[in-house]
Amino acid sequence: MSVVTRENVGLLTDKITVKVQKDDYLPSFEKALRDYSKKANIHGFRKGMVPAGLIKKMYGHSVFADEVLRSVEKELTNYMVSEKLDIFAQPLPLPENDARQIDMNKPEEYSFAFEVGLKPSFELPDLRKSKPVRYQIITSPAMIEQEIERLQVRNGKMTEPETVVNEDYVLNVHFAECDATGQEAEEGIKKDNSLLVKYFSDDFRKQWIGKKKDDYLVLQPSVAFADKEREWIFHDLGLGKEEADGHRYFKVTITKLGFVERAELNEAFFNAVFPGKDLKTIEDFRTAVSDEIQKRMNHQTSGQLQHTLYHDLLDQTGISFPEPFLKRWLLSGGDKPKTPEEVEHEFPAFSNQLKWSLILDKVVSDQKIEVSAEDLKGLAREQLLGYLGMNTIDEEQPWITDYINRMMQDKKFVQDAVQRIRTDKVLAWAESQVNPEIKNITVEDFNKMQDEHQHHHH
Repeated sequence: MSVVTRENVGLLTDKITVKVQKDDYLPSFEKALRDYSKKANIHGFRKGMVPAGLIKKMYGHSVFADEVLRSVEKELTNYMVSEKLDIFAQPLPLPENDARQIDMNKPEEYSFAFEVGLKPSFELPDLRKSKPVRYQIITSPAMIEQEIERLQVRNGKMTEPETVVNEDYVLNVHFAECDATGQEAEEGIKKDNSLLVKYFSDDFRKQWIGKKKDDYLVLQPSVAFADKEREWIFHDLGLGKEEADGHRYFKVTITKLGFVERAELNEAFFNAVFPGKDLKTIEDFRTAVSDEIQKRMNHQTSGQLQHTLYHDLLDQTGISFPEPFLKRWLLSGGDKPKTPEEVEHEFPAFSNQLKWSLILDKVVSDQKIEVSAEDLKGLAREQLLGYLGMNTIDEEQPWITDYINRMMQDKKFVQDAVQRIRTDKVLAWAESQVNPEIKNITVEDFNKMQDEHQHHHH
């Protein structure tokens, strides 16, 4: 009968030794040989009629070793289950183990030792003592008017005018690499694209006004485009960042003009944007737009507060780790073994991720947080509307239901969605525990603060 012993060998690190006797593995070894004999297909013998002695000679040593190790693994697993050991990763076989000791011709007691890293017990900080800041973004009249214009364009009608009149016109263009005179290079880059006139820098915007189909400009992308558009234009042309200050010329020819006639501010437009609200007047519509902006702003500031609480939970929760065990596991037992240098470099980030995972699991357990099928369907629906650039839809359409049902069968989506929803619910719980100080802020200052924070953490 097998014997399993356990001893502490370090902080949250135990050594488990499994000793198996002949009676633990010989019956399964003999059964495995009989199964081999029935299935073996060896030249000169009918299937199922291969002598047991030949099977033992051909396969016995490997089968014997497999059954011994399988017995060891079974006893180890049973022990951890019965003792309710909550461990990190998987047990690590110790170097003292030597599979060469296993000998089919000398069946005896075999001993194998493993090291396990135990998950720590810990307490969460009392978030009610925290005094974080919750920002309240001020919705300005300019923001409302800008959003109304965006909605008018989005719900407008695309036309094909003959002449460029202003910077909101769409240019379908053909890029052809050339020299400074416009002479096209035979082996140069050629690419079609669709751009707004406003994507160009101020000087070049003016040059497009009055142009028609088949007109062109010879330009250098490094100076012709506004800063924020220059990077994706270079990417689209297949030019690297190192060429951003270069002086390559392109002949840019208009192949087609487009212009979106903005939707009229009337009842039909109001209710197309906000179905089901039965908006009658421009004042009603402006109020609805303001509410929608405020909802988005509140979502952003809630995210900022939750990000603060995430760091509070990480920084204020004291958790000990079996660090030597985890480093050994990363070195040899992880999905992708690493070098000692890689382990030392990556361990701080790894331990932070591990710490957050433990905090997440504890809150989920303590607060009895669950992820329902309706939660998963809601996320699938939200993502689909996000892809389409829609906030809501008047009523559920069959194609939406079909998409949701398809995503519910996607194992990767479900796995990722469960993790995301659990995290969102944990952070929402954390937010519910605090009484933050409210501070008003402009959207420009809030965005600047977010950019500085991201820059600091990268």
